[in-house]
Amino acid sequence: MKYNFESIHKRFNTGSGKWDELTKFGIDESENIIPFSVADMEFFTAPEIIDALKNELDNSIMGYANPTREYLETVCNWMRTRHNWDAKPEWILNTHGVVDAFFEIVKTFTREGDGVMLLTPVYYPMYIAIEFNKRVLVECELIDTGTSYKIDFDDFERKAADPNTKLFILCSPHNPVGRVWTREELIKIGEICLKYNVLVISDEIHNDLIMPGYTHTVFAAIDKDFALNSIICTAPSKSFNIAGLQTSNIFIPDEKLHRKYFNARRLTNPNPKCNILGYRACEAAYKFCGKWLDEAINIIDTNKKIIVDFLAREIPSIKAYDLEGTYLLWLDCRGLGLSYSELEKLNHTQAKLFFDEGYIFGKQGECFERWNIACPTSYINDALKRMKEAYTR
Repeated sequence: MKYNFESIHKRFNTGSGKWDELTKFGIDESENIIPFSVADMEFFTAPEIIDALKNELDNSIMGYANPTREYLETVCNWMRTRHNWDAKPEWILNTHGVVDAFFEIVKTFTREGDGVMLLTPVYYPMYIAIEFNKRVLVECELIDTGTSYKIDFDDFERKAADPNTKLFILCSPHNPVGRVWTREELIKIGEICLKYNVLVISDEIHNDLIMPGYTHTVFAAIDKDFALNSIICTAPSKSFNIAGLQTSNIFIPDEKLHRKYFNARRLTNPNPKCNILGYRACEAAYKFCGKWLDEAINIIDTNKKIIVDFLAREIPSIKAYDLEGTYLLWLDCRGLGLSYSELEKLNHTQAKLFFDEGYIFGKQGECFERWNIACPTSYINDALKRMKEAYTR
């Protein structure tokens, strides 16, 4: 192994919300406990990114900066080589984050009272983007198979056919359930949305974090007509643990959609620049850090296998769902016989486990936990010991 995936930097008193939560329960640096909640990694940032940032600090002025041609071409080359998508530099608009983007997109491409469709349970800011903008949630519940989830396409088409449904936000790979949608599933989605004139916003922020044996398909890469009816939201933040540098790449192939979004966001953000270090970090990540990402994925996959094996052997009342993509393992804890509030209390006060509680992703998530497993394996093993002791008393 070339990189250090064993050490950790405890982020107490650094402004990290998930680490600050630990202090509320009396946990400090002396304890071998870390949070498993908010979706950033507990891995050291790749040294190639650190070196690029140091070089920028040593040799540049921290003034205003736009994305350079080299930056845009580097992003497109990553999409081409990693995802087999021939993206174009002129399609890219930068935002501070994918969440910023889909909030703005909902506001730009729908009106108050319009329907916005989600596959639920799903990443909770998507609900907020709909509610905050006074749009109507159109909920298409995923079908729980017991080990995974699938799309109810009859329900999906019925709701897409409603003239009030204007927009569909696709989470691909899906957070929190860990699905990597197949090409066949995406084709069905694309065909239905074209048929009923529903614009597709594809949040692909986890697109690089694909477990062995699975393949991510960029929605816009499937078909030209799909590309012209979609906005693809990406960022290096999840893949390389640089979310704090607030740089994302939003691809809009259709010229009219591109212009409309560009003009609309200037009403609230007249000078939409990312920061210069974010640009440099993204460029370095996509140029030099593919091997770091591959090693990180191997650690995540190892962690997943350890958890799955342990639960099957020691706590079979908890079911781990198949993890195809992301580093977020979805656990069904209903077999413990606890309410979701009792489960949360048990985790925090007895097991000293700090997950993202499933209920924040929608009603279907009650008594589920989302476990961020992008961390050194030793902390996974320690957490499992605490889990067994607390859950099997």
